[in-house]
Amino acid sequence: MDTATHVVMGLGLAGLSFVDPVVSSNPALSGAVMLATVLGSQAPDADTALRLKDNALYIRNHRGITHSLPFLLIWPAFLTLVISPFFGITSLQSIGHLALWSFIAVAIHVFSDLFNVYGTQAARPFTEKWIAWNIIHIFDPFIFGSHSAAIVLWISGMVPPAPLFITLYVCITIYYLWRTTVHYRLTNNIKNKDVRHDSSDRYIVIPTITPRRWNIVKAKIDGSYDVGQLINGHLKWLKHAISSTHPAVEHSKAHPDIQAFLYFTSYAVAEVEELPSGYIVRWGDVRYLHRKQFPFVAVLVMDNQYHPLNTYVGWLSSDKLDERFALDSGT
Repeated sequence: MDTATHVVMGLGLAGLSFVDPVVSSNPALSGAVMLATVLGSQAPDADTALRLKDNALYIRNHRGITHSLPFLLIWPAFLTLVISPFFGITSLQSIGHLALWSFIAVAIHVFSDLFNVYGTQAARPFTEKWIAWNIIHIFDPFIFGSHSAAIVLWISGMVPPAPLFITLYVCITIYYLWRTTVHYRLTNNIKNKDVRHDSSDRYIVIPTITPRRWNIVKAKIDGSYDVGQLINGHLKWLKHAISSTHPAVEHSKAHPDIQAFLYFTSYAVAEVEELPSGYIVRWGDVRYLHRKQFPFVAVLVMDNQYHPLNTYVGWLSSDKLDERFALDSGT
């Protein structure tokens, strides 16, 4: 999920912690738990700091080891050790409950990220496979809005936190089950809506911010993709994408930034623009369709001998890419 959603979920878990009588009866502990759930809901995304060093490094590692199985225990242990002295938490019972709610916050962060298209490496160290269930958009208005409303009701004193947040998380659970059921049904039935369906085609159904609109990626046996949208049950194909066979594409794969991009996604296609001075290779992830473009890209500029000159990895529209590399193309 996005940062704002993780923040409100952390506050929501702080409200839910009042179902724990040890927390609700101890003001110091309840304060410590609130800080722990908010920080715990952000802790797995500490790898965002890698952006300060290198964008490709960030993309290769984001939602990687910090979301792994060992860190489900490392983050809560770290938060408990850091937070407990500031609130005078010394009893083993209170420390145990602080650790428990810290763990819940971290675990829910990682678990909720599994439902996005971006995915996580949550099964590390056993496998580095990216696990993405493609069920909930990275920003879901219902999840964010319901948490925000509940937090306002809690802070205003209109509703006690325990029953309020029990009700919230029952509703959230039902919502996740509903979205999972819808995604399962659409994935199983999408081929019936495709008049160009082939038995070898593989479909990926991807959520958008609108519940009744889904992006559809059809992976074909020749390595190409058809990308479209399913809106209110109507399927429309928008783009066909296939990687260029130009030698520059193969040479680009040796660059660390392109390797980082390809490590993260298995749904990439490359196109090549030939210049008087060399080549521009643009890799795009077909899962992220916006206005018939793939804005999540890795771009490498090379000379005529395929030596790298400039690179970019991240989110950028086609127009902005053209502006960014205008000097490299000699325009």
